[in-house]
Amino acid sequence: MANILVVDDDVAIVTLLRFLLEREGHSVSAATDGQAALRALGIDSDGAQAKLPDLMILDIMMPVMDGATFNARLQAHPAARALPVIVLTAKGKKMRDLFQSSPNVAAYVQKPFDPKMLRDLISGILARKV
Repeated sequence: MANILVVDDDVAIVTLLRFLLEREGHSVSAATDGQAALRALGIDSDGAQAKLPDLMILDIMMPVMDGATFNARLQAHPAARALPVIVLTAKGKKMRDLFQSSPNVAAYVQKPFDPKMLRDLISGILARKV
């Protein structure tokens, strides 16, 4: 199955996603903000080799580094720019517009979300990657 990185500062969301995705056989890691995610991926200022998951689920509103800034950093990294991202946020259409020009954003899901719909969406995105 797939390696999935969840980047969200809401512990309840991370716990729910971990439960849902691990039940489907995926390996799940988590980061609480964009800066922590950059470190986890090896995309930080020390030039480390990127360790990319198969898919990322990304919140927008987070402390330290928000999702939009983090995604811009992904787009600037040659190895990471094609990493598929699902933007998962409580913010409305205005936030969706921030990501319209990001080719790596595979989907935009608003909180609260239907877990079955998200699971099916993830399966579809991963199937296209193969």
